Amino acid sequence: MSYLSISHITKQFGDTVVVDDFNLDVEKGEFVSFLGPSGCGKTTTLRMVAGFEIPTAGRITLDGADITEKAPNQRNVGMIFQSYALFPNMTVAQNIGFGLGVRKEPKEMISQRVEEMISLINLEKHANKYPYQLSGGQQQRVSLARALAIHPQVLLLDEPLSALDAKIRVSLRAEIRAIQKKLGITAIFVTHDQEEALSISDRIVVMNAGLMEQVGTPFEIYNFPQTQFVANFVGSLNTANAEVSDPVKGLVNVNGVQFITASDIKSRKKGDAIRVSVRPERFSFVSEEKKDNVLDCVIENITFLGSVVRIQVRIGEAKFNMDTFNNPFLDLPKIGSKEQVTCSKEAVLVLDE
Repeated sequence: MSYLSISHITKQFGDTVVVDDFNLDVEKGEFVSFLGPSGCGKTTTLRMVAGFEIPTAGRITLDGADITEKAPNQRNVGMIFQSYALFPNMTVAQNIGFGLGVRKEPKEMISQRVEEMISLINLEKHANKYPYQLSGGQQQRVSLARALAIHPQVLLLDEPLSALDAKIRVSLRAEIRAIQKKLGITAIFVTHDQEEALSISDRIVVMNAGLMEQVGTPFEIYNFPQTQFVANFVGSLNTANAEVSDPVKGLVNVNGVQFITASDIKSRKKGDAIRVSVRPERFSFVSEEKKDNVLDCVIENITFLGSVVRIQVRIGEAKFNMDTFNNPFLDLPKIGSKEQVTCSKEAVLVLDE
């Protein structure tokens, strides 16, 4: 039996369905991310697990106990908010110990647990400071420690890094993941940032318009997207209109240029309109390696993106981006030159809308 089970959860506000038939089983110690654009229902789903929203339909169980309609203070979960939500009139130590005080735990135990948490987030020198004396990253660490201090069964994180600058965000997400692994706590992390979700999750739930589009490991979500939305939302993607040439052999025609795909198109008919997708990094020059698809192209543009060089190529009438790692000895073609690029048949995806 799963540790946290979210079964057929639906949430409706008036006539608007915000979350529609959401089903997910989370194992103990697992780190799961809800990923999707604003308004897709990911935060509402998290709030239903926390108890701040009651589902219109469905059931939530935690370690075998039904918590669907329990109040937040009746379910043992820790919540971290985007806005930190620290008490400005309390010190770091007082903020961390607040939940334990509400539970009327013994003072000695509170003091010991607060000390443990301050050590865990490496803020020993800041225990007696107030929130306004801390940086954003430090405040979010305090928020994390406060949520963990009560020994929650599940840790819920609602876009906790979105208010921080890029470098702090990267370092803090690594710290959160390291602490989660160290404690073995079950965690659900809400984000609209695909890089965050890919870098720290055991599994990702991609959501769109209240629905679950796909659930899988970061590797599966990125490399084997099941829908056009997932492929477009997670990572960069080239897409082009095409039609089926030979459904048995996997041949598709993209503006007069023939591609071969490993996607199953046997149920399609010759001439059916489809859309094909290829990740930019799946293309390479024929001089590097020869794969299933060998395609004549013209170099349209070259853009330096730091560690990556993005080369725009025209294949027939369709334009595609090709990404290659930058290095000081990279021999780049000239804009306007005719070249050949290649990609495997597995790289050419035919996805449902």
